[in-house]
Amino acid sequence: MRLFVALTPPQDALAELDAVVAPLRPAWAGLRWASAERWHVTLAFLGQVDESRLDGLRERIERAAGRHNALRLRIGRGGAFPSAGRARVLCAHIAGEPAVLKSLGALASSVAAGARRSGAPPPDEGRRYRPHLTLARCRQPVNLKPLVESLSGFAGREWDATQVELILSKTSPQPSYQTISAWPLRPNR
Repeated sequence: MRLFVALTPPQDALAELDAVVAPLRPAWAGLRWASAERWHVTLAFLGQVDESRLDGLRERIERAAGRHNALRLRIGRGGAFPSAGRARVLCAHIAGEPAVLKSLGALASSVAAGARRSGAPPPDEGRRYRPHLTLARCRQPVNLKPLVESLSGFAGREWDATQVELILSKTSPQPSYQTISAWPLRPNR
């Protein structure tokens, strides 16, 4: 099973971003654009996980979620990885108050640690966490500076991340995501 753990923004926040991104797609047909219904904020990409590890993984992620408060976030400006001039990924960064973004990083670390303890270590664990929504990908590095600039002023409305989801990624024939478990974050007081 190909799995990842993520936060899913509410539909109104995704629709707000899609309204800005949709007019950009036709001029950049060479990119593989992710559909808005697949946009999410990855906390930990787990890759291939043996089904026998699933119960332990669920238990560990539930514990991790239960230790963290809901987060007040927003979708922010555009960006690219590894750089706008030689990009393979076009993204929208996740924004929020500095303390909230620090808490988001701590949640991602907790989820990754739980996955590791369950025997499903994230292959990119140890890499600096940069919360974002992936908008498009390309096989070869491309200069995406014009697209990043087009999205540089985007600042979506705030929303509350209130649950963590374990998502099954099906890659063929038509890529799709299916939430197979979800756990609440602690409510803010």
